[in-house]
Amino acid sequence: MNNTLEEYKKAIKIKYELEKEGEHFDYLYSPSRGKLRDLCWLIFENNPTQDDLNVFRNLLCLDFDHKKKNKFKEQKDKFRPIETFFKGETDPSNIDAINLAAVLVDFQPRPFKRFNEKCRIEEAKTTGNVEKIKATAEIDNEVIELKSFVKNENEGSKEVPKRGNLFLNLKDIFSKKIVQKIYPRKVITIAIGAVALVSSACLYFVQKKD
Repeated sequence: MNNTLEEYKKAIKIKYELEKEGEHFDYLYSPSRGKLRDLCWLIFENNPTQDDLNVFRNLLCLDFDHKKKNKFKEQKDKFRPIETFFKGETDPSNIDAINLAAVLVDFQPRPFKRFNEKCRIEEAKTTGNVEKIKATAEIDNEVIELKSFVKNENEGSKEVPKRGNLFLNLKDIFSKKIVQKIYPRKVITIAIGAVALVSSACLYFVQKKD
């Protein structure tokens, strides 16, 4: 909660730096307790929310009433923590002063209770998104593992044809060796046949001359 409160104060201070150049320049550019008091009255004259009215009551210890402006003016010192906060001189711990500072610069969401609730909702959404990302990552990993498994199975199934090819290769090699062994015999047979044919031809011509 302390961290959230610090974020709340930082956000209000950032909003102040923007607003001091805007519509309420005269009250915020060089803030004083009197100027902030007058700005507060101006803001609360224009239909304040119930939350803002509660902040007003908590810090000033009186209800906002158009008929009690003089009594309100006596509350100038209650704006001192807001003045020094805007000037960067102090870091207020009074949550009511911080909430009224948020009202003066129209920071939303306010008061701190609403800001804290929003932070918790955003944190829950972020946590939920992280869980979704983790779940998605786990699914992706499972898909990758499944694809890897299928790939390995396919590669394993391809090994059978390779073994078959190896068998065929061995068969071819074995056949070639047989042919190489048989081939010289054919050469010899053909040579003998050629010699016999030539001898027969020579004998025929000799007999014909006689």
